Amino acid sequence: MTDPSAVRPAPPGCPAHPDAVRLAGLEYQQSPSQLYRALRRQHGAVAPVLLDGDIPAWLVLGYSEVTYVTGHDELFARDSRRWNQWENIPADWPLLPYVGYQPSVLFTEGDEHRRRAGVITQALEGVDQFELARNCQVIADRLIAGFAGSGQAELMTGYVHALPMRAVVQMCGMPTSGEDTRQLVEDLRISLDAAEGDDPVAAYGRVGERLRQLVKDKRERPGPDVTSRMLLDPAGLTDEEIVQDLISVIAAAQQPTANWICNTLRLLLTDERFAVNVSGGRLSVGEALNEALWLDTPTQNFIGRWAVRDTQLGGRQIRAGDCLVLGLAAANTDPQIWPEGHVGAENAAHLSFSNGEHRCPYPAPLLADVMARTAVETLLERLPDLVLSAEPETLAWRPSIWMRGLTALPVRFTPTVQ
Repeated sequence: MTDPSAVRPAPPGCPAHPDAVRLAGLEYQQSPSQLYRALRRQHGAVAPVLLDGDIPAWLVLGYSEVTYVTGHDELFARDSRRWNQWENIPADWPLLPYVGYQPSVLFTEGDEHRRRAGVITQALEGVDQFELARNCQVIADRLIAGFAGSGQAELMTGYVHALPMRAVVQMCGMPTSGEDTRQLVEDLRISLDAAEGDDPVAAYGRVGERLRQLVKDKRERPGPDVTSRMLLDPAGLTDEEIVQDLISVIAAAQQPTANWICNTLRLLLTDERFAVNVSGGRLSVGEALNEALWLDTPTQNFIGRWAVRDTQLGGRQIRAGDCLVLGLAAANTDPQIWPEGHVGAENAAHLSFSNGEHRCPYPAPLLADVMARTAVETLLERLPDLVLSAEPETLAWRPSIWMRGLTALPVRFTPTVQ
């Protein structure tokens, strides 16, 4: 059941539904699927919710509804300047890095979006997937060598987040180590998934400054990397447009991929179907990767879309300028598409990479799969007797309504010299 304390009357004059639910609290963070079920029972496929500071929005829970919203840009667009709540948003609002308008591909529409997304697509298509897999394996081996001799490790900090971080910055032409790179990744984490006491707005500003320097360097000395290919694209993006789009590329690649690796490893180490059978070849790592996208998608919710005009969705009256949060995790487990209550890995029609014109640009999902698959397979090959060193029920999810990943993943294994 939904925590009764999460339900609050709307502030005076606020257009929020009177029984809107706050997207916050321990229940949501640790067991969001229970809250999704409660919201569906109470509200249907589209639920009224309150964001930080009791700002009203709609959470789209249904698979067909999320597909409809993402497939109809003429009704639900990405330019956040349409929002009818800007007068209520303070300058230090923690979700500003998500919704504050930037000259980024994320907020463009129509021909301009196709132009910007085309530059990203061409730049990513220049990444050799076999070379990326080799690079990821080298990174994985180095990371594993750092803890293999101890017989124990905490994989979230020592492996899961570090591997895609190094791979992504290498793709973009940055050094894979060093204080600048470490600080960039930390600031991305803060800006997109802030913890208590973090300043996401300031962190987002530092990310921009670091990438402006990268673009300046690559303008002077281009190389075989994503940043240089974006700069040399005949579409002729400005340096600031490239900075903003690089933020989108790096943010979308690093943390979601890390959480995908984490959630797949958790599945492999806790689910008997995988824990017993992966080594025997009856259930593959690929199946575990796909099932993790269905059941624990790395990006739970995405903000958002803004209604272009008054319309209806899921039986709700949506006003022009209303904000819609895409409930990707809820949609992936929608009982309308899994009527027997079983979510399996037998197809890839999940919405984990979104849908429609604003979905993750091809071939980004393929590159993420290369990174995640290489990370998982290399770890299992190097440490074949890897097991959890904590009870499965004690594993804690990060306190986030946006991302889905563990705070820690402690393991043990036979010490080896790599």
